[in-house]
Amino acid sequence: MPAIIIDASIIVISEKTRRSNKDFASGMKKLFVTLLVLAALVAGAGFYWSKQPIVDPSGQVIAFTITPGAGVNGAAQQIAAAGVPVNPDLFALYARLSGEGARIKAGSYEIKPGYTPQRLLQQLVRGEFAQEALTVIEGWTFKQMRKAIAEQPALKHDTATWTDQQILAKLTNEYTYPEGLFFPDTYLFAKGASDMQVYKQAFALMSKKLNEAWARRDLSLPYRTPYEALIMASIVEKETGQKSERGMVAGVFVNRLRTGMLLQTDPTVIYGMGERYQGKIRKVDLLTDTPYNTYTRAGLPPTPIALPGAASLAAALNPDKTEALYFVARGDGTSHFSSNLNEHNQAVNRYQR
Repeated sequence: MPAIIIDASIIVISEKTRRSNKDFASGMKKLFVTLLVLAALVAGAGFYWSKQPIVDPSGQVIAFTITPGAGVNGAAQQIAAAGVPVNPDLFALYARLSGEGARIKAGSYEIKPGYTPQRLLQQLVRGEFAQEALTVIEGWTFKQMRKAIAEQPALKHDTATWTDQQILAKLTNEYTYPEGLFFPDTYLFAKGASDMQVYKQAFALMSKKLNEAWARRDLSLPYRTPYEALIMASIVEKETGQKSERGMVAGVFVNRLRTGMLLQTDPTVIYGMGERYQGKIRKVDLLTDTPYNTYTRAGLPPTPIALPGAASLAAALNPDKTEALYFVARGDGTSHFSSNLNEHNQAVNRYQR
């Protein structure tokens, strides 16, 4: 049997290789642990940074705009350029690491005192745009509403050259005249939004309010359509200073409709006068016939004469039960109601003459 000869040098080399591999593995393990510690420190520092206020709680609101297609880097630069005291490189890195960087929405924003990088990023991802407000007042005409919208600088004035009918045509084909079809309320919109957005909101809200009130109406009322009820509500709106009296005023006009009396309400005459009205109504104006003169024409006028609010809608569709056919202002904001002409004339002499 031949002898087996083992080269000692091979054993030595193998032992060295084993030790070298062991040392390498140990080194890699230490490096991995070190990297984990560093990553944890970086993550901890990032978490701490993301929770720190960008603008001092006692500071001012800062407005900024993110343009379409800016990307996360561009957005961060635009925020910093607007005066927001945040490091744009850090913010861009934070947005990427959070996984939300690609979801930032273009638009106009405001960063408020106390906002942190985390809250700022949340705002940009949700599209919480800077809000502006416009209030449409009860009793305004559509002309007054258009003027207020035209003078709101935060809106984009897409309808500036449009006619009333062009605006209405974008909203509905059911009506041809816009008066009364927009609900008076406060409307919020993002800076730079189209003015058409306000018209859409106001039109939709009036449609909703009118339909709801019509569904709850007194079924004995002499209105054939919700639009006739809207006309009455607009008259009540202009005739009444006291909300508590709107039900009674509506009751008087409903009684006149039922008995065939002329409505004889000055606000309709004034509306029909248009630019001729200079703050005072004269006897000749009451005798001059227009489609809106309820002293010369029976029934309701052809359209609303103003934008009625919720109280006037409710009054028109559920008026007070009364025998009154007349009312006259007392001069203190309230009215005296009468069921016959003799009592009414006495009240006129007492309060008006």
